[in-house]
Amino acid sequence: MPIDVATIAFYIIAIVLVGSSLAVVMLRNIVHAALFLAVVFGAASGVYVLLNAEFIAIVQILIYAGAVTILVLFAIMLTQNAMSRTSSPFSGQTWLAALIAVALAVGLIFTVGASEMALGNPNSSANMVHAINGGGSVVRIGQLLYSPFNYSYVLPFEIASVVLLVAIIGAIVIGREE
Repeated sequence: MPIDVATIAFYIIAIVLVGSSLAVVMLRNIVHAALFLAVVFGAASGVYVLLNAEFIAIVQILIYAGAVTILVLFAIMLTQNAMSRTSSPFSGQTWLAALIAVALAVGLIFTVGASEMALGNPNSSANMVHAINGGGSVVRIGQLLYSPFNYSYVLPFEIASVVLLVAIIGAIVIGREE
């Protein structure tokens, strides 16, 4: 099996992803764990880039690595005893957690190994790279959102944006000091 640049990049990203994930659950300082969570989100977007899903990679960086990580850090900073070193992140159920983690890993490996979409079948519905001649996933998503000729997601997209606008206005009204 020849080793190409994509394979080497995948192994590097996978090592960073697994190492950062372990740091998130093993570190005692919760602020450092939240920063490693941002690294996990960044490495996950690297995997999406290797899968030719550029749009999902950009959304992963913008929403998860940006907004969610900042939200988690603000929540940590605003809670009391966030920097306390006296609390232990481990409970007495380490063996049960390890057993559940191994069972989950075996189930995921079996599911991904048996999946037709995981094998990169060009006829699968998840394959957006070859859906258009010469177009990538961003082109296909744009056509699905705004195309006037086939079914388009313009109305659900606009409804979601109105719901988000109402949520932002509600958060401003609730958070406003009187």
